[in-house]
Amino acid sequence: MPVDSEDLLVGLAPADDAAVYRLDDERALIFTLDFFPPVVDDPADYGAIAATNALNDVFAMGGSPLLALSIAAFPESLPTEMLASIFAAADTQVRAAGGLLAGGHTIRDEEPKYGLAVVGTVHPDGIWPKNGAMPGDALFVTKPLGTGLIMTGYKRGAAGTQQLERAVRWMKTLNKAAADVIRAVEPHAVTDVTGFGLFGHAYEMADRSGVRVRLESERFPAIDGALDLARSGNRTSGDPRNRDFVARHVELEGVPETLDVLGFDPQTAGGLLVSLPAERGATLEAEFDARRLFLRRIGRVEEGCGVVVQ
Repeated sequence: MPVDSEDLLVGLAPADDAAVYRLDDERALIFTLDFFPPVVDDPADYGAIAATNALNDVFAMGGSPLLALSIAAFPESLPTEMLASIFAAADTQVRAAGGLLAGGHTIRDEEPKYGLAVVGTVHPDGIWPKNGAMPGDALFVTKPLGTGLIMTGYKRGAAGTQQLERAVRWMKTLNKAAADVIRAVEPHAVTDVTGFGLFGHAYEMADRSGVRVRLESERFPAIDGALDLARSGNRTSGDPRNRDFVARHVELEGVPETLDVLGFDPQTAGGLLVSLPAERGATLEAEFDARRLFLRRIGRVEEGCGVVVQ
């Protein structure tokens, strides 16, 4: 079937968090894949984080995971018990997300890499695009920021074990519970905050929606310890790449340097960035609070273009 088929609801024009293909009036398939080298030393944590990062793309589209396949590359010298820990932790995350890990493919490579290809389902009318934000919307995030800063700081000896453990807990947190609440308030646009950082993903939403995103830096949530690391000069290797990608589209209005760094910090398995009518914001906050889930309002959508951070 040609790639320009009318049933390809989300593809490359424009690209989103996953591809979506309509099967019939009631069902569409979401398909995504993601894999990367180890971000932490513990094999089980690595497997769980990599799985979460891939599964969260399905939640970012408004869907539910169905099946996943492992994508793996490992050196022959890696002990088999480490591989078993990675695969077992990924399987646990897939099951927690409501899906099944049904196999995969492994090759030999000197640098370990792991991730998932994930198929999910969604109603064709229930897809959450990046390009639906509208002037008057309120913007929320469902996880604090700073995973990149903390992992880099830990590798350099600037962050402690407790800080790393906090970051790992957030990276292993599926966006399933948050998505379940968001679905009821019918958001205009949703994406997950990952490698491009908050500013990069906010710009993607603004650009594709034809609007301006205004962010309030004093409301940016940070994982405990992340701002201290930024203040002491820690930066990830992804920070300059993110600035190259999006800095010319981001207007900073007297933003403290630490919060500037937090906004450009690349995230792994980050939370959802949600744009919805402002009048529904109080309902969303009340539901998140009732379920003891994290939520922070960080800005609004206006007419215009680009991202303004004040």
